[in-house]
Parts: sequence; structure tokens; C-alpha cells
Amino acid sequence: MKKLLFLIILSAFAIKSSAQQTNRVFNIFPKGTVLYGNILYANDTLKKHLLDVYLPATGKSSYPVVIWIHGGAWMSNDKYADMGYMAQTLKSLIDSGYAVASIDYRWSTQAIFPAQIQDCNQALEFLYQNASKYKLDRNRFALMGFSAGGHLANLLGLSNDNKVKDFYASGERPHFKIKLVLDFYGPSDFFTLKGNDNKDPYNPITLLLGGMVSDKTSLAKEASPVTYIDKNDPPFLIVQGEKDESVNPDQSISLNSKLNAAGVKSEVIIVPGAPHYGVMFDAENIRDRIFYLLGKYLK
Repeated sequence: MKKLLFLIILSAFAIKSSAQQTNRVFNIFPKGTVLYGNILYANDTLKKHLLDVYLPATGKSSYPVVIWIHGGAWMSNDKYADMGYMAQTLKSLIDSGYAVASIDYRWSTQAIFPAQIQDCNQALEFLYQNASKYKLDRNRFALMGFSAGGHLANLLGLSNDNKVKDFYASGERPHFKIKLVLDFYGPSDFFTLKGNDNKDPYNPITLLLGGMVSDKTSLAKEASPVTYIDKNDPPFLIVQGEKDESVNPDQSISLNSKLNAAGVKSEVIIVPGAPHYGVMFDAENIRDRIFYLLGKYLK
């Protein structure tokens, strides 16, 4: 019996060590961070249906969780993306007692919208249903998304109280609720997004929707987070680079205005001189605001 128990412990250690070795960003996290890596969340074997959970080393029974949604124009990158230039923010999340769950989703080159939001909803529902297994507090979920991931975070947060059957792989609404959305330069309205009239068939917007916005108006509206704004939506912090050449800053400014007009608590930080992404977004003043809001809405 003792030998069997030893073998089980040894096997678990080997699996954990393997996950750490293949994780390209694990060295960013504080020493002692616990990793549950490459978890299948959709009951299939798709590589884009994986997520990672990072926990503080404090050994508590549960932690509020920040769900990390990567960018990449809906057509590239993975669950490790955006972490490199946000290293201090990641360290601070773990050091401050938050779990981080980073999720993958299918690229637009694999499946057009709404596949991406279906995957995100499915990943969050998996975290909700398996919260105790991974020491997560399923009643304290926040989203942090970057660029295309910011769009998906916005859409998750705003559509969570709507009945959009197409957004759920099972056709059934999930059980989780979003307490806070941290949106880093995510598109909010495809009708005013820069590049929506680009006729290049490989344009990211065209690839996502399966056609130009002008030809896919119904789908473009369904994919636009602003479509779902109402007074019951969670609070937002929107962070936008002043010199962003990929997502026009008006996307963030307009989203903030529309949220406020609907009675939703929202604020926007315009980072002077900042481009579309990079270390300028890992600034102390932004972190201070993030942790103030996390403390207010998640703890």
C-alpha cells in the first residue's frame, strides 16, 4: 500500500514537472507558484482547447481568479502570449493572492466566429464546474484580455447576461458570472474598427467573420461587444495606447462612454505615446488601478 501511494505521488510530481518544463512563461511567475498545465476543457483533443491554471504558493483552499485571454488578431498566438511584456502585473497577481487561468481558443483560420467566443465560454464554464479541483473561487471571476483577447473579454462580460445561444457550444447558457473586465485595447465595434473595409481576404476582420463587415452585417453586429451593453453588466477598466495603429483608440473611448451612459461603472486609461502592445502597459499606475478594482470587486 505504501509503495502504491509512493508511485502515485511520484507520478503526480512527474506530470507537474513536465508541465513546468513545457510552459514557456513559467519562469515569469514567483517562486513556488503552483501550475496545472495543459488542461483539456472541452472534452476533446484539440490543442486549442487547453488552459493553464497558476496558483499562489500559500496553500489556501480557494483563490479569486483572473482569466487571461491572449491577443493575436484572432489568428495567431496562444495562452502564453502577452505575458512576457506584462511580467510585473503577472507576478503581482500571484503575490497578491489571485489565481491566473490562461485559456486557448480556436483561431479564425480554423473556424470563423462565433467559434472563439464559444471556446471562451466553454473554458470558463469548465473552470466554474471544476473550481474546487483547481482551488478556484467560482464566484469570483475577472477577465483580463489583450487586443483580440480584449475583444473576447469584452464580449464575454457584456453578453453574459444575454441569451445568445450561438455563443455556447452546447447551446445552453453557462453558470458563471463575471465580476470585472480588464480590457487592454480590445475592439468593441466592428462597424467602426479600423480596417473593416479592407478588401484583402486575409484581413484579420474578414478572416474572423468569413467576409467583409459590409457583407456580414448581421454577424458583425453579433460579434460587436457594444451590441450587448445594458445596466446589469460588470464594471470595466479599459486600457488603450494613444498611438495604437491596429485598434483605433476611439474603440475604447466609445466603449467607455456607452458603458457609462448605460449606468455601468467603467473607466478608461489612455497611455500616452503607447503603441498596440508592449511594456508600457505594465506600468505601476495601471497596476495600481487594476489591484484597486480587483480588491473592490473580487475580495
